[in-house]
Amino acid sequence: MTSAPATRATRLPSLTGLRWIAALLVFAFHVATMRIVAEPGVRAVVEPAFALGLSGVEFFFVLSGFVLVWSYRDGEPRRTFLRRRLAKIYPNHLVTFAVALAVAFWFADPVAPWAAIGNLLLVQAWIPLGGYFYSVNSVSWSLSCELAFYLCLPLVLPWLRRARVGVLWSVVVAVPLLILALWPAQLLVPEESRWWFTQIFPVTRSVEFWMGAAAAELLRRGRWRGPNLAAASLLFVATWVVAAQWVRAEFWAALLAAAYLLVITAAADADVRGLRTPWRSRPMVWLGEVSFAFYLVHVLVMTTVLRLTGDWGTGLRGWWGPLAVLALLLLNLLLAAALHHGVEMPLMRRLGPPRRARPAAATAAPAPFVPAPRPASTATPVRSVEYAGRRDPG
Repeated sequence: MTSAPATRATRLPSLTGLRWIAALLVFAFHVATMRIVAEPGVRAVVEPAFALGLSGVEFFFVLSGFVLVWSYRDGEPRRTFLRRRLAKIYPNHLVTFAVALAVAFWFADPVAPWAAIGNLLLVQAWIPLGGYFYSVNSVSWSLSCELAFYLCLPLVLPWLRRARVGVLWSVVVAVPLLILALWPAQLLVPEESRWWFTQIFPVTRSVEFWMGAAAAELLRRGRWRGPNLAAASLLFVATWVVAAQWVRAEFWAALLAAAYLLVITAAADADVRGLRTPWRSRPMVWLGEVSFAFYLVHVLVMTTVLRLTGDWGTGLRGWWGPLAVLALLLLNLLLAAALHHGVEMPLMRRLGPPRRARPAAATAAPAPFVPAPRPASTATPVRSVEYAGRRDPG
């Protein structure tokens, strides 16, 4: 499939909806690892099926690279870009950081001061010590990686805009191979640091971000070649099932990175063409908007509730396990909505740079002829997300 030529002003609400899928994958992974479901028969199904949910963070990294390159305002000062990104992530981070410290104090959990400072400043992912990169609110390690990506993107983007199409395709193809190469490469790292090296280290995790960035530039120029959304979704489901049943764990990340990229780019291309997708409905877009807050609160909420009820490490028998999972999902969603609407959005408006009027959209680099997008009236009506402004999914 040849992608449609696009303009910078094109909005991609389907990618906002897909953020919720990524957040659910991470939630499912933690449901399995926390062993909330104690019934052996149910666990035998849940744990293998949800084990791949760890790759939901990979989904976020690929999506972040795609969205930020797509929406980046050429000529925008680096300071303005960074201010916008910090206004996006720091308010929620500070709130959940403070709550996590309060929970640690309540349970008399030890907190290393230097580890807490590293977490507060979002540099913890650079420190190869478990007590550091998973400190305080453990999931914020990924924000440490994202912050590193934000600092690098304004420096790399001019090269990306000038890169030849073949070079961009080389990046897309090379990244899954690089991910595969990490497994033998980790033998060069001390054994106690190998998990950090393959799963946490910002330099290692950046390859997923840059794969998404290269794909976005290809789509922006109308030079992406890939399956449509239906075919990409089927490939993703097939990859997930095959990987969960028959593929060794060290190959999962490489396979899923490719599958995620195909779905992300196909969904974006469908939005450019004005096609209907299941991800751009109003409920999905809203869920995608609160997914960042959901991601930050879900582990903290789940561990706190299980410790308070005495079910931490033991799980719940019978149908109480699945019911507890559903209840925790709804509780996390409720708290995420409060955090998104009460903290994230107001402070993004207050702390972010003032929004400027956009110039008239100009077409991107020349691309092969493709059918014109459908009239706007045929697209599913949604509350669009301003990707290049304060309300973006990056």
